[in-house]
Amino acid sequence: MSEIETQSLTEKKLFELDARNEACLAGGGPERVAKHKEGGRLTARERLAVLLDPGSFIELDKFVTHKCTNFGMDKTHIDGDGIVTGYGRINGKLVCVYSQDFTVYGGSMSRTQANKILKVMELAMKNGVPMIGLNDSGGARIQEGVAALGGYADIFLQNTLASGVIPQISAIMGPCAGGAVYSPALTDFTFMVKDTSYMFVTGPDVIKSVTHEEVTKEELGGASTHSQKSGVAHFATDSDKHCLLMIRELLNFLPSNNVDDVPVIQTSDRPDRIDESLNTLIPDSPKKPYNMLDLITTVVDEGYFLEVHKNYAQNIIVGFARFNGRTVGIVANQPQVLAGCLNIESSVKGARFIRFCDAFNIPLVTFEDVPGFLPGTDQEWNGIITHGAKLLYAYCEATVPKITVVTRKAYGGAYDVMSSKHIRGDINLAYPTAEIAVMGAEGAVNIIFRNQLKAVDDPESKRKELIEEYEREFNNPYVAASLGYIDEVIEPALTRKRIIDSLEMLKNKKDTNPPKKHGNIPL
Repeated sequence: MSEIETQSLTEKKLFELDARNEACLAGGGPERVAKHKEGGRLTARERLAVLLDPGSFIELDKFVTHKCTNFGMDKTHIDGDGIVTGYGRINGKLVCVYSQDFTVYGGSMSRTQANKILKVMELAMKNGVPMIGLNDSGGARIQEGVAALGGYADIFLQNTLASGVIPQISAIMGPCAGGAVYSPALTDFTFMVKDTSYMFVTGPDVIKSVTHEEVTKEELGGASTHSQKSGVAHFATDSDKHCLLMIRELLNFLPSNNVDDVPVIQTSDRPDRIDESLNTLIPDSPKKPYNMLDLITTVVDEGYFLEVHKNYAQNIIVGFARFNGRTVGIVANQPQVLAGCLNIESSVKGARFIRFCDAFNIPLVTFEDVPGFLPGTDQEWNGIITHGAKLLYAYCEATVPKITVVTRKAYGGAYDVMSSKHIRGDINLAYPTAEIAVMGAEGAVNIIFRNQLKAVDDPESKRKELIEEYEREFNNPYVAASLGYIDEVIEPALTRKRIIDSLEMLKNKKDTNPPKKHGNIPL
């Protein structure tokens, strides 16, 4: 007798289970796996092994197969149907995940695959844990027709219902085209991998046939394109592994859901640390730029700042850091780019980040140096009014603790928009170098004293005299402070201490918006 014939029934069942599990691990077979791994790409399961804490992944629906009988599909069934789903932990935090397997049917979306995704999304919602999707798919499974499209739509609905309830993160680790792009677009953060991932609604071939434009996949929808030009991608990473490790890093800053407190990480960085270098950071000339990142990294815990949308709309900076161990969201104007002016792209970038932080109870710290909104016909014709209002709306709507530090310029409507006291800023601080006014001294003098300057013999000398007088009288923080719009004018060296003091004071802040179904943000 063979060894199998002498085994008990239980042993035979266990042997069968082992064999089935082994078959699932094979994916689409050794040839497809080898081809997939060319260029350093990881398989669906290898990606989960990097993303999750060792030994923490629990797989669900491993043996599920498609139900399609058209076009010969009834003759081919692979367990899992091109996707690995389940739950695990990231630095001890429970998360739900899915990872599409391009080696099985090109990772294409079937009704079955959609059902697997929906199951883990529902688990994430019920348990209040982050949802992470690793996308690597050729799109809808053509053999299934509208059933596959219906699966996409069901996922879009779940993304929308989960928005603002649990953090949702998408990693594009291969192709993502057509309807497949809308689920990542509905999530909170999108990661892409340089040279191996791309996203577009219509591909190069369709574009060429319709508009006669010739463009490569990388130019049309690669990681560099979406992280720099379109803003669709928040992070552009160097490899699959880098992408997955960055997701782990981001998760460290986020609460698991919208009722959790922000994470607190023990730090050795003293809360009362004073840095004298900040007293000389702001240049004497109001026209000279400086790097706002120098200020941010000086005052946050351990000098560590996780910048979001780093390569897009660089005139505004957004990202996560910690003060005394607690996560905060930072929004800051960047004087090195467009003088820190607000424009269409930076307004949208800032607004989306602020709304995420507000949804998940993450306090907002704003560093302000803004001369106004960027002028020009291009901005006006493309809707700077509407897009700028998004940033204003986001700040107004936010009920989390809001602390603002005016470092230099705070002119005109941009002063109002950047978390001013008038739109429920809780603590508003200013450096002695702050210039809070309707506009700069030169512009103000040219308007106010236009006729007077025409009547004098030496208008340039008089203009200079009037500019100096205006700067002395109005372009300073003390007028705003006298009106209570600035709570305190501080020595820059004390920035870290004052922010931490303010965050501690606001720890139990409660604020609400009027009851309503939802607002109508200017989209």
